[in-house]
Amino acid sequence: MEFATFADRVAAIDAESADLEIIAHVRELLEDAGDDLAVVARFVQGRVFPAWQSTTLDIGPNTCYEAIARAAGTNVSADDVEERLAEVGEIGEVAAGYDFGGQQGLGAFTAGGTSDALTVREVFETLVDLAATSGSGSHDTKVDLLFGLFNRCESAEARYLARLVLSEMRIGVGEGAVRDAISEAFDVPGERVERALQVSNDYGQVARVARDDGLEGLDAMDLEVGRPVQAMLAQAGTVTDALEEWDEAAVEWKYDGARVQLHHDPENGTDAAETRVFSRNMEDVTNALPEVVEFAEHTLEEPAILDGEVVAVDDDGTPLPFQEVLKRFRRKHDVAKAREDVEVRPVFFDCLHAGGDDLLAESLTTRHERLEGLLADDPDQEPESVDGLSLLWRTDDPDEIESIDAKALEGGHEGIMLKDPDSTYSPGRRGKHWRKRKPDVETLDCVVTGAEWGEGRRATFLGTFELSVRADDGGERRSADAAVDSQNLATVGKVATGITDEKLEELTELLEPHLASEDGQEVDLEPEIVFEVGYEEIQTSPTYSSGYALRFPRFQAVRHDKDPRDADSLERLERLREV
Repeated sequence: MEFATFADRVAAIDAESADLEIIAHVRELLEDAGDDLAVVARFVQGRVFPAWQSTTLDIGPNTCYEAIARAAGTNVSADDVEERLAEVGEIGEVAAGYDFGGQQGLGAFTAGGTSDALTVREVFETLVDLAATSGSGSHDTKVDLLFGLFNRCESAEARYLARLVLSEMRIGVGEGAVRDAISEAFDVPGERVERALQVSNDYGQVARVARDDGLEGLDAMDLEVGRPVQAMLAQAGTVTDALEEWDEAAVEWKYDGARVQLHHDPENGTDAAETRVFSRNMEDVTNALPEVVEFAEHTLEEPAILDGEVVAVDDDGTPLPFQEVLKRFRRKHDVAKAREDVEVRPVFFDCLHAGGDDLLAESLTTRHERLEGLLADDPDQEPESVDGLSLLWRTDDPDEIESIDAKALEGGHEGIMLKDPDSTYSPGRRGKHWRKRKPDVETLDCVVTGAEWGEGRRATFLGTFELSVRADDGGERRSADAAVDSQNLATVGKVATGITDEKLEELTELLEPHLASEDGQEVDLEPEIVFEVGYEEIQTSPTYSSGYALRFPRFQAVRHDKDPRDADSLERLERLREV
C-alpha cells in the first residue's frame, strides 16, 4: 500500500466523529491493506511495533524537527519548526505546511530516498532501522533516516508521518475500534478476536490471522512464554459490595511493590533456561531484577507465566516503601551495587500459563492452586511456607476479612485485595472482579497539569501542584501509544501538603523537563507525570473543570509505573463520591 493512500484514509478517519463511521473506515482500510495488513493495523493506532514489544523509536521532538527542517529546505531550521509548532499547536499540521521533495540531491539518496512513491512497507522498515540505531553518531543517522522519509512526502503523508514518529496520531482510533474492524472486515466473531488479542497482544498479527486463517486460526492462538500480555487491573471497592455480588470473596494481601510478569522456560528448546521479567507497562526489566531470575531458575521446573509484585525489604525482611523498589526498576548500570543497597523479593498471586496450558479462562481459585503447585517444594507443603507465594483466603465472613486486613497492615503492607473466586483473567481490563481496599484514606491517581513556584526558602521549588483526572468515560482502555492532552483531562484540585523540602526538590527535578509555559509564579505542565493523592472527601465545586474538588488532598507518591493513560477517570471520581 502506498503511504499516500494510507494517509488519505487516515485523514478521512481523522475528520469523522461518529464511532460506527470510524470503525467502518478502519474496516475498509484493513480490507485494502494487502501484504501490509499487520503494519497498517498498528499504524492506524499510532503504533509502530506490537504492544508486547518493548522496542521504541526513541525519537525526541528535536530530532524530528531537524529532519522536517532539512526536508523543507536550506532556509528552514529546527527552531523555525518549533516556532511554527508553538503557533499551530500540532506537529502534523506543521509538517503538512511545508513543501517537501525539493532536496532530491545526493543527501536524499544516501538517506534512503528514491523518486518512487513512498510505501507503508518502506516507512515501517525505515522506522525499524531507526529504532535499532544507537551509539556514537546515532542522532545524525536518525535525522538522515527521517529526512529520507519526509523528503518523499506530500502534505497529507507528512502530517501523519510526523504524528506517527512522535506517537501523536490522535485520530480517535482505540483498541476497541480496531478489534471491531477486524471482526467486520474478516467476518469473525468479536469475542474470538478479543480472546486472540488477549493472548497475543498484537493487533497486527491478529488481523493477519483473522484474514488468512479465519476462526480456526484465531482459536489456535495461545499465550507464548516470553511475550508479555497486559495485566488485569482492579478498581476500588468495599467488602460489603464484594460479598453481595460474589457471596464469597477471595482475599489477598496488597503489597506496596511494583507489578511484574514473570516468563520462564526451563529449557527454551535448548539446554539453557530463558527467563524474562516485564513491568506493568510491559517494559523488559529482566536485567534490573536478577533476584527474580534466580528465583525462577531455582523454583520453576516447567514453562510458566506468573503475575505478581516485587517488594523491597530491609535486612529483617520488613517491607520498604514503594519508592525503594523504583530505585531498582530504573537501574540499568551497576545492578550489583543497587542490589546491595536495595533487596527485592518476588511475590506471585496469579498463574496465566503453566506446563503448556493457558489458564486465562480458568477460575481464580484454579489458577491459584496451579500457582501453589508450581512454587511448592512438595505437594504436602503448607501454603504459608511456600517461598514467593501470595496467600489466598476464601471467606464470606466480614470479620475474618477485617482480621486479614489488620494482619496485612501489621506486616507493613498496603491492605487487602478482594477478588471473585470464580473470575477468569482478563488482560488489560479493569473490572468489578478485582477490587482493591486501601486503609484509612482513599487515593486517586491524578495527572499533574500545573504547579506554582514556591516562596522564601522554597522559591526554587515547584509546589502547589494542579491535579487532573481523565475526562473520558473510563471504559475501554486507551491505545498504548495514544497520548493524553489537556482536552481529555479535567482538574480536581491542588495539592501542597505531605511534601518535604527534599521531596519538593526531587519533584521539581522530575517536572521541570515537562514545563509547557509560565506566567509569573504559575506554570503549565505537559501531562506526563502521575501522582497518587489521598483525600478525605470529594465535594462538588465550580472552581475546577471536573465539577468536583478533593477535600484535604495529600501527596502520597509519584506513580512512576503509570502514565497519564492509566490515571483515574472522572467516571471513577463520581463513583467514589457516591459510595
